[in-house]
Amino acid sequence: MRSVKTALALGVAALAAAGSVVTPAAAATPSGDANGKAMTWTLLADGPGGTVQVGGGPLSNPYQGDTATTTALPLLCLRVDGSPAPAGITPGFYAGWARGAVAATNPIRGTRLTSRAVADGVCANNFGTGWRMAEFHDGRYGPNLESSGGWSYWAYGDVPAGTRFWTAINDQPANPWN
Repeated sequence: MRSVKTALALGVAALAAAGSVVTPAAAATPSGDANGKAMTWTLLADGPGGTVQVGGGPLSNPYQGDTATTTALPLLCLRVDGSPAPAGITPGFYAGWARGAVAATNPIRGTRLTSRAVADGVCANNFGTGWRMAEFHDGRYGPNLESSGGWSYWAYGDVPAGTRFWTAINDQPANPWN
């Protein structure tokens, strides 16, 4: 794993590069229906074998967003590597298995996350190849984990308790870039 100082420097460089690609007007104000808010998740539980359950909890709003994008929060990142669910985790629609690991970046202002590609780049620059922004529907369940659920999921990892994380949703306008 990279040192915090190296990861921070790479994240800043990625954001600076991304900012030069987006027009100033597009970067300055969020568009869409989210009214300057985006969806956030949190740590819901610690599980067996180094797993955590992340999800929206009662404060999350996946339809309109729940947190002003001017707020600086960690970004929830995911690396899907095909890991099977460990003993003690029974994936279901509302608490699936993400087939990998989650991690959280240092806080970043939601307005800096101007696209899914920018957010994925922040994760990759902080944690390495294969890491991307976590998404609402990343939890899997059913035979061979072929069905996608929502609202929460389990993964390997260690994320801070008592904080919210920017998390993407692919079918609603509740992302920082909306």
